[in-house]
Amino acid sequence: MDLKSILNKLKNNEMDLETAESDIRSMGYVPVTDIAKIDIFRKHRTGIMEAILAEGKDPADVVEIAKAQVAASGRVLITRLNENHREMVQTMFSSDELEWDLHSKGVVVHNGTPAPGNGGVVAIITAGTADIDAAEEARMVAHEMGCETIAIYDVGVAGFHRLVSEMQKLKENKPDSIVVAAGREGTLPTVVSGLMDVPVIGLPVSTGYGAGAKGEAALLSMLQSCSVLSVVNIDAGFVAGAFAARIANKVAEARNTE
Repeated sequence: MDLKSILNKLKNNEMDLETAESDIRSMGYVPVTDIAKIDIFRKHRTGIMEAILAEGKDPADVVEIAKAQVAASGRVLITRLNENHREMVQTMFSSDELEWDLHSKGVVVHNGTPAPGNGGVVAIITAGTADIDAAEEARMVAHEMGCETIAIYDVGVAGFHRLVSEMQKLKENKPDSIVVAAGREGTLPTVVSGLMDVPVIGLPVSTGYGAGAKGEAALLSMLQSCSVLSVVNIDAGFVAGAFAARIANKVAEARNTE
């Protein structure tokens, strides 16, 4: 039950004050045995939903945390699953409770509750196909935060004409923010920021080899950008998607109150 539901019940005399206080206090977090304390009130406090990073966690623990989160809020995003996580999730949940994204190694577990929608629009762009995994993580996060997403992939500066041909698509969809994922020399976010009048988030990706490999050259290039953009850490698709969605949702909120 969310905060608005509790307050409505209290207002309509369907709940007494003591029960309402207890329920609101319990919204801070929910303990999951002795392994986790899930922050089910995070999205109300910060605008960013709680998610599960599967990386480094036992598959059985991931499932228990997911069950608790779905019971509390109806949906939960799990990121960076390995094959063992994947098999456990498929065993413990039915197929109609799962929404997979094979590129990002992510899955949404739900009880039929739909993802929110509030009018924010986030564009996700990649320089190359090797950058799609990180970009798809960002896209899943933005979608789970209620945004419409537009994907434009494999338009890096090595073939700049590919981006030029997609600019009309960007302009027609009018994104409120843009995530640009790039590895190697990480130039594309600077170019996009120089062409578009909306906030751009650079997502450096650990592709490339030799000097500046593992995303280091891409990160430094984005930080040194002569265009104005924000930059997240290497392969930080979740952070990029969440930041882009926060911007888009605030813009949508202002647009809807005009």
